[in-house]
Amino acid sequence: MAEMDSGTNKAGAEQQTPVRIDVWLWAVRIFKTRSLAKDEVIAGHVRVNDEHVKPSQKVKPGDIIRVRYPGWKRVFEVKKTLTKRVGAPVAVTCYNDLSEPRPAYLSSGVLPRRDRGTGRPSKKERRELDELRGYTKGY
Repeated sequence: MAEMDSGTNKAGAEQQTPVRIDVWLWAVRIFKTRSLAKDEVIAGHVRVNDEHVKPSQKVKPGDIIRVRYPGWKRVFEVKKTLTKRVGAPVAVTCYNDLSEPRPAYLSSGVLPRRDRGTGRPSKKERRELDELRGYTKGY
């Protein structure tokens, strides 16, 4: 009887059922909704093992998933498969994040905008905006 228990524990620990890519991306909180995850997969922004996939593609531990965001790519290695959405502390244990750090220009915040209807900036205002943005003077 002890042999059967150890055999089932090994099988349960090593073997996990494959899960749809859109479900896994939603479950580990890469995307906010499952339909958004499905739409991103259909649009070609998600690759599994460097291949374009359909939302029904199954992922298993060891697969490499690449997700493209505007101006940034994220890379994940699947450690565990999930079918239900879990909390953030549990979700990060289900993958290894292999992506590069987020670019600084994406983290800098919102760019200043002119109020609608104020027209074009004057020469003085344009120079002030250029200075604020860090552009060098081209004289």
